[in-house]
Amino acid sequence: MEIGISTFVETSPDVHTGEVMSHAQRLREVVEEIVLADKVGLDVYGVGEHHRKDYAASSPAVVLAAAAAQTKRIRLTSAVTVLSSDDPVRVFQDFATLDGISNGRAEIMAGRGSFIESFPLFGYDLQDYDELFEEKLELLLKLCESEKVTWSGKHRPAIHNLGVYPRPVQQPLPVWIGSGGNQESVIRAGLLGLPLVLAIIGGRPIQFAPLVQLYKRAAAKAGHDVSKLPIASHSHGFVGEDTEAAADKFFPSTQAVMNVIGRERGWGHYDRSSFDAARSPEGALYVGDPETVARKIINLRKHVGITRFFLHVPLGTMPHEDVMRAIELLGTEVAPRVREEVARWEAENEGNI
Repeated sequence: MEIGISTFVETSPDVHTGEVMSHAQRLREVVEEIVLADKVGLDVYGVGEHHRKDYAASSPAVVLAAAAAQTKRIRLTSAVTVLSSDDPVRVFQDFATLDGISNGRAEIMAGRGSFIESFPLFGYDLQDYDELFEEKLELLLKLCESEKVTWSGKHRPAIHNLGVYPRPVQQPLPVWIGSGGNQESVIRAGLLGLPLVLAIIGGRPIQFAPLVQLYKRAAAKAGHDVSKLPIASHSHGFVGEDTEAAADKFFPSTQAVMNVIGRERGWGHYDRSSFDAARSPEGALYVGDPETVARKIINLRKHVGITRFFLHVPLGTMPHEDVMRAIELLGTEVAPRVREEVARWEAENEGNI
């Protein structure tokens, strides 16, 4: 069971002062957070791609490369790369470069993206949303498979037996599929035999269990070894020494972000009752002391089948020292509890999972 962190490198207004941190400061803080995550034994760190004022990471590979030179073990991934509006050749080159700098720790998490700012920015039509992703994913996988590529499609100039460099340390460079729970994307990932990441940021995580089974059935139907396909989840959360104090720290910025996005997408108002319901044992918020957060992750492994867990922290703007402490607790107290319990449970249920 792998435990890690994901971030969108947010620079939303501070809920207490109204001040807005510079993109440069937040980027430097994130590098410090990745270095700490490596130090405390976390397995993976993911940086999401966005192209709007309140997010600083439009180029996750660059951020991750800055941390790669200062870390030794932690895996480094996008979360996600908005493949539909990018050039797969450049995506591959960027992450192959990251793979070289990190000596084989890079991953690509490819997705359509739940934000659409990159489409007009790079001249793509939202009417081609699904077609763009399918075509570009096909090219990206070809680039991972072989040094020289011949390919043609509708939305990008053809490639005729050209080499693409640098080549990564890992063969092939890992590509995951990020999904918000769409059945078609889950089936596609299974048929392609690609690892799956589910964004579980609302509702009850147990409701994602049928999607995991759908993914596994699709993979098995296509002839892939399901036992070798990892499945990850990404959920908002925060770890503190005390559960109620952790909730009180995490709520203000969470409410602010959820209501900004909610107004854009037509969601209802997010209040403390919504927050408290989501941090209940059945909810999708992983907020509390180490034991509380560990227990929820263990239940996710047992009942949904997740083998990698991303805690998304912070949500909005929080004090850097609070985020650093949450990362420290996740690595030193939550992760050991989860790994020990999951290893014992798997040993007891060998052949039945």
